[in-house]
Order: sequence, then structure tokens, then C-alpha cells
Amino acid sequence: MADPLDPIKQFEIHPMQEFKLGGYDVSFTNSSFVMVMAVVLIGLFLFMGTSKRSLVPGRLQSMTEISYEFVANMVRSTAGRDGLKFFPFIYALFMFILFANMLGLIPFFFTSTSHIVVTFALAMSVMTTVLVVGLWKHGFKFFKLFVPSGVPIAILPLVVLLELISFLSRPFSHGIRLWANMLAGHIMLKLFAGFIIMMFAGLGGVAKIGAIAPFIMVIALTPLEILVAFLQAYVFAILTSVYINDALHPGH
Repeated sequence: MADPLDPIKQFEIHPMQEFKLGGYDVSFTNSSFVMVMAVVLIGLFLFMGTSKRSLVPGRLQSMTEISYEFVANMVRSTAGRDGLKFFPFIYALFMFILFANMLGLIPFFFTSTSHIVVTFALAMSVMTTVLVVGLWKHGFKFFKLFVPSGVPIAILPLVVLLELISFLSRPFSHGIRLWANMLAGHIMLKLFAGFIIMMFAGLGGVAKIGAIAPFIMVIALTPLEILVAFLQAYVFAILTSVYINDALHPGH
């Protein structure tokens, strides 16, 4: 029987509705449920924030406008005005990751971004977009991205090889960064929460006061995890903007 205090147990995927298609298991899982919930909440947030537009915005409209301007300014500063064509894609990534991360902080909720298959799929969608845009806009000139200007001929093959390896490693680093941060942070929270339960239940009398220390750590770590949840969404979005800028302006 699995230990309910096991910090890894919170990352287990369980089917909520079993379904098989052509011999493949395509069941609706707790991970799927949280991702659908994130999309629904984003839709409600944007709909309610823009349904009653006014010159003097309310709190929800202000939050909606701030999120829009925040991502728009980020895209404009990293990818230029041409990059704004991809604003809907980058905004959708930012909001989805942010809401999925925040939902994972709610007790007993599943953190979909703590699974590398989810974060890698997001990263691959970015790299696919970069390749399609780069080749469609520039053709084979897109590969100038791997040939920096001003490099001596003697070391050019080595530089091209390094640039190619760096480019191919982007989806891995892009996905692993988000996955590792969300996984580590949630394990830490679950460990300290487990310490509270074990110390309070296993110790007697005045010794129960010892549970205060891990309780304080949980209180201290929760705001930090909220900040990390936002920062990881921001880092993913800004790196997406940088990669799209490479597709729009290779060799710059």
C-alpha cells in the first residue's frame, strides 16, 4: 500500500474515465482534467474581464489588460513588431502555464506542468513554430542562424556544430526547466507538510510544538512557489519570443 505522505504520490497520473482507441489507452486522467480546467478558467478570466469594458476599468478588467500589455511588451521588446504576429500563441502559452502552475499549488490538485511529457510537448510546439516560420519566411537562408557573421574560417566548422547542438537542445532545456522547477518545488512543500503531520501525530505533549518549524517552512515556501509559478511562465514565454525572433531575423 502506498504511503499517503510519499512526496512522489502527488505526481501519479490516475484515469478518471477509462477509454481505449485502437488498442491505445486514451483515458481522461487527472492531468487532463487540470489542463482542461486551466483552459476553462483562462476563458472565464478573459470573458469576464472584457465583457463589461469601461474607460475606468474594474479590478478584473485591469488584471486582463495588465496580462495583455505585459505579454505584448515582452514580445515587442524581444522579437520586435514583427513578433507581435505571434502574440496570440505566446499569450496562450504564458496564460496556460501560469494557470496550470497556480492550480497545482492548491492542496490535493494535480500539477500538470510537473510532468515532462506536458512541458516537452509545449516546448516542441514552440520549436515546430520556429522551424516552420523560419523556413517559410527565409527558405534555406534560415540556416544562416547557425553561421554567425565575423567568425574566422578556421574555426567556422566548430562554431556551426556548436550552434547546431545549441539549437537542437532548445526544446529539451525549454521543457526540462519548467518541469524541474515545478517538480522540485512541489516535492519540498509536500515534504514539509508531511513533517507537520508526522510530528504532530507521532509526538506527545509539549513535543508537538516541534511541528511548528515545518509549518513555518510551508508558510514561507508557499509565496516563493507562487513567485516561481509566475516566473516559470514568464521565462517560458520570453524564451519563446527569443526563439521566434531567431526565426524572423536569422543571423542577427
